Amino acid sequence: MTETVPSAAQTSSLRRLVPRIFSRSARRDDVEQLLRTVRTHHPKGDLSIIERAYTVAAKAHEGQTRRSGEPYITHPLAVGQILADLGLGPKAIAAALLHDTVEDTGYPLEAIASEFGDEVAMLVDGVTKLDKVKYGESAQAETVRKMIVAMSKDIRVLVIKLADRLHNARTWGFVPPEKAQKKATETLEIYAPLAHRLGIQAIKSELEDLSFAVLHPKLYAEIDSLVKQRTPQREQYVQSVIEAVDADLRELRIRGRVMGRPKQLYSVYQKMVVRGREFDDIYDLIGIRVLVGSVRDCYAVLGAIHARWTPLPGRFKDYIATPKFNLYQSLHTTVIGPGGRTVEIQIRTNEMHQQAEYGVAAHWKYKERMNGGKADPKALDTDMAWLAHISDWQAETADPGEFLDSLRFEIGAKEVYVFTPKGRVIGLPAGATPVDFAYAVHTEIGHRTMGAKVNGRLVPLESELKSGDVVEVFTSKNPDAGPSQDWLGFVKSTRARNKIRGWFTKERREEAIEQGKEAIARAMRRQNLPLQRLMSQDSFAEVAQQLRYDDVSALYAAVGEGHVSTQSVIEKVTALVSSNDTTTGPIDLPPIGRTRAPRGGDSGVLVRGAPDILVKLAKCCTPVPGDEIVGFVTRGSGVSVHRSDCTNVQSLKSDPDRLIDVSWAPTTKSVFLVQIQVEALDRSGLLSDVTRVLSEHHVNILSATVSTTNDRLALSRFVFEMGDIVHLDRVLNAVRRIDAVYDVYRVTSS
Repeated sequence: MTETVPSAAQTSSLRRLVPRIFSRSARRDDVEQLLRTVRTHHPKGDLSIIERAYTVAAKAHEGQTRRSGEPYITHPLAVGQILADLGLGPKAIAAALLHDTVEDTGYPLEAIASEFGDEVAMLVDGVTKLDKVKYGESAQAETVRKMIVAMSKDIRVLVIKLADRLHNARTWGFVPPEKAQKKATETLEIYAPLAHRLGIQAIKSELEDLSFAVLHPKLYAEIDSLVKQRTPQREQYVQSVIEAVDADLRELRIRGRVMGRPKQLYSVYQKMVVRGREFDDIYDLIGIRVLVGSVRDCYAVLGAIHARWTPLPGRFKDYIATPKFNLYQSLHTTVIGPGGRTVEIQIRTNEMHQQAEYGVAAHWKYKERMNGGKADPKALDTDMAWLAHISDWQAETADPGEFLDSLRFEIGAKEVYVFTPKGRVIGLPAGATPVDFAYAVHTEIGHRTMGAKVNGRLVPLESELKSGDVVEVFTSKNPDAGPSQDWLGFVKSTRARNKIRGWFTKERREEAIEQGKEAIARAMRRQNLPLQRLMSQDSFAEVAQQLRYDDVSALYAAVGEGHVSTQSVIEKVTALVSSNDTTTGPIDLPPIGRTRAPRGGDSGVLVRGAPDILVKLAKCCTPVPGDEIVGFVTRGSGVSVHRSDCTNVQSLKSDPDRLIDVSWAPTTKSVFLVQIQVEALDRSGLLSDVTRVLSEHHVNILSATVSTTNDRLALSRFVFEMGDIVHLDRVLNAVRRIDAVYDVYRVTSS
């Protein structure tokens, strides 16, 4: 697949506007700088593994170059350097040096495992993309899914991937603009929020700024210019605030550092576009950071600052007592500073600052040191519970599109923090309810929830929780208690939604399996068939395979839910048994109901006076049993059957001699085409929700068309096969219950 190379004019313009995306790696033929950095953070670490990994990677990538013209080995080296700066250990650095060898050079994963150990091989495998023969959105979703699975085993997989994406982002200027924009969008939707979730602010901020530079180069250059113009005056004011806070530290005899907070260009852009604020209003907001030695000192400095300047009501946040989901800790306050200008102040310890900048990487480094240099893969289990949640629902979500939409929501959603009665902090999406809280505590508690108290008062289960609420749920003692279908209308967390859906799917399936078994057994007894002989054969498994069901249980469930008729299954089973059994001869099924005249095809229609003629159902109006129908004798193709109100029937009436009487006579083998239209408000994940509901009802979709209008209305049309037309009402009702769907109906004309 060839890619267009950006023109010289494009490249020159981008270099002028956003030089950051044309970064080149420092040329070095050794790893001395990398080793020095690792030695600083891990003085007792085994650095020989890094040297060996570099030797293997350099040999494997020999002769390969990047689009910037540099030798390819500069990329793994740069990724390793980013990780070394974050403080990760030798094995993670070795995996970073080898992370592209399996995908790009054919160096086998087995060789990495034998030479560097299973831990390094697992990290490399987690970062490696899936087979390149897969394309499109589903391939991207599966790549991210693989990374999520590996990251739930070892968080360093994601840190390596983020470092890999960061260095690639620094060189986006050398790739075609279309590809760079696609990568930048993906970075803003997935990788930057994941970096934020892991608390790695250093990577998150740079990824956002680089993506912003690629997607909106002129806006980026304009904001950059505005920031630089106002920097001298701003720095002068910041310095006066720093001197005042320094004086307070000396008076309190607290050793610490006071510094100005850098402004992120993407953050300025977000405030201007999303919140509609003017640049001068944003840039007038001054940011100060105070680093001290202990938690006690943090609160002492806060008191001194509030004594000097008036704090703004409602703008104080204590993330030391209640840390954020990504382990972030700090005191935040906003005060009216000198000259009446607002000043944002963050107060934290040096350790908290490391955590804020490097997040989970700093936490991992600390855990490695506490374990004598050995990494503990489960070190973060208790601290980063959301990783377990993501791992759970990725396993429960089969559709790639739905998985990616859920991931974007999960990592991008704002959170509220509530407490259990014992004081444990639970993070939930904004707008979450007591039901979301119950499922976050434990799945079984969620299933058996029957009531809730918030701050000591009984509330409805659909009540919206706010940060700081103390939530207590009441559970049913009935072992058969389960969730309500109505809960799907108000729960906000992906975990709760998936668990509720899973419960109903399992319950309905078990019930349908039993009903299907009983229905087949009853029908066989009624027809005096050898029940014992037929049920003991493997023919049911073969029939399930013929009808494209996973196993016999799925076949029983389909019979129980009415997707497949009992008689159809019995006919197929007896046919298989009689063809395999040469000793007893064929098994004849007695006729059921009235005897029908033989007819051509399997249309479910009888033609008066011509039972053997070929019959076809017209595709223009897709008639089904229950519709009024007329037949039309075609030239050489038998009888075409239309709905009597079909638009084409008017033209057919011009030749009345070829019109013929027809009537419905469907059998268990009849299959009909059905066309439905779904009208909904356009939203993310709508199509995947509709197709999931159709597949849950075993609908075989033949074609689908989707369009959206300027006023955010989504129109979807599906054509599918159906055996029992009674099943159509169930399908329409299920689709109608999907969030944002306001109408769904059968289409009877093209």
